Amino acid sequence: MLALVGVLIVGSLGAGADERRYTIAFANLTEEPGATLGATGFTGREVRESFVLAARRLPVDLVFYDNRRDSRTALDNAGDAVRRRVDLFIEYFHEPGANEAVARAFREARIPVLAINYPVGDAPLYAADNVTAGRIGGEALAEFGARAWQAADVIGVVVGAVSNRHDGVPERVQGLVDGLRRRQPSTRIVSLDTQGNPATVATLIGKLLAAQPKAKLLVAALDDTTALAAKSALEAGGRLADAAIVGFGCDRSIHGGANDRKEIDPSNRGSIVLGSVAFYLDRYGYDVLPLALRVLRGERVPSRTMTAHKLITAANVFREYPPYDMQ
Repeated sequence: MLALVGVLIVGSLGAGADERRYTIAFANLTEEPGATLGATGFTGREVRESFVLAARRLPVDLVFYDNRRDSRTALDNAGDAVRRRVDLFIEYFHEPGANEAVARAFREARIPVLAINYPVGDAPLYAADNVTAGRIGGEALAEFGARAWQAADVIGVVVGAVSNRHDGVPERVQGLVDGLRRRQPSTRIVSLDTQGNPATVATLIGKLLAAQPKAKLLVAALDDTTALAAKSALEAGGRLADAAIVGFGCDRSIHGGANDRKEIDPSNRGSIVLGSVAFYLDRYGYDVLPLALRVLRGERVPSRTMTAHKLITAANVFREYPPYDMQ
């Protein structure tokens, strides 16, 4: 079933009157309310809104589709975009078979394609770099442990949907393990698999605390919701002083406006949550649309462009995410 979200005609504030305008279609992975993307806390709506905002100063008209995480819908959306004769198609979809069919359809129509997070034929790909992101988080924890707990029994803990074999999770975990072991290659690593259910964090952490009453814990939470749940579990167990946490995603659940009192905040520098590695799904439009325009103008673009991940902490959060309600 075709899932056309809408057609947006946006004025280009910085474009000259004679500059050519392009029609670009973006097919999102899903617009289902509350559904999160890329093993982070970001939603499809946030990704789409980033395209809307980024397009305001570009000579583009946008057509939006919702792939609904469904192969048939993704193919129908691609077919509609071909019939519309859009100038370029941006595909965010996870099924390799459907993506190959989409690539063939646009190749036959001679319409260029950009891919997000999952390959679509030989189209240029914009993607999260889960290995690097994991390493950033793991190294931050390892450096903290080396400074704070030199003589202690230190355990690295990976908690979250560890068994998820998709969404870049295996690569994120590998990067984490490499980062955690950067200073001490023999560091013990414990995996706590929530199977995607943060409600299990309290039980999993509680059992670990009971089994390791004297250990210091470097906790790598695979998403921010899990990071916050891990903090609550450590607090309930009376072990806040024995742990440090890094999350992944840096969505608004862990940072926020000046009045939100979120975990990562300049006034909360003593938190055991050291930070969260940013994935910037809420800024995809700002990175992907300029790539699309370069393709349309006949410029060469890299075959793969990776997200520039960064650890967001209380010290830099307002530089990376200035609060909308700060006066």
